[in-house]
Amino acid sequence: MTENSAINRTKIKRRSANRRATEATILAAAESVFAEAGFGGATMQLIADMAGLPKANLHYYFATKEALYRAVVQRIFQIWLEAADAMDGAPGPAEGIGAYIDAKMEISRRHPNGSKVWASEVMHGAPVIQDYLETTLRDWTAGRAAVITRWIAEGKMAPVNPEHLLYMLWATTQHYADFGHQIEVLNGGPLSEADWEAAKASVKEVVLRGIGVV
Repeated sequence: MTENSAINRTKIKRRSANRRATEATILAAAESVFAEAGFGGATMQLIADMAGLPKANLHYYFATKEALYRAVVQRIFQIWLEAADAMDGAPGPAEGIGAYIDAKMEISRRHPNGSKVWASEVMHGAPVIQDYLETTLRDWTAGRAAVITRWIAEGKMAPVNPEHLLYMLWATTQHYADFGHQIEVLNGGPLSEADWEAAKASVKEVVLRGIGVV
């Protein structure tokens, strides 16, 4: 490799890293603004201001507000997909559903704005991401329901409706993000590390006992 080639490759890597960092900054700012103002109330200027970037830079990475909104939704959904990996490879519901609860609670803890964006969109009838619900989410839900159905058939858990179990898991774990302010008020302040661990343990105890695996 020549010296010029090495220099050019270094420059390309640096530009790529800078681009990823800028996109991450934009997505984090967009999550915050969309969570607070909703899709209708958010503007590209508000998001640019939150990100500390010129509005023109925002349009360079995301041509429209809808494109940016869908990127935010896709990112949080991808994080949720990764949380389900523990369920897919688990030997049974105690390990799989227990790990899934842990992962979803951590997502609510570390990505509350993404969860709020998703919840607000769905509560308003999913005007922007209806196609996403009808394809990606439907397929994902069917796959997880199949895992639960298999565990039931193998006698590893009580015969419950798989879809309704998933709905309950989502509602319970995402409550800690979507109603975080209410929880903080009732808790007398933000949840500590010990509070989060206790919350995860309590949710797992109730759910796993309810499906007959503890």
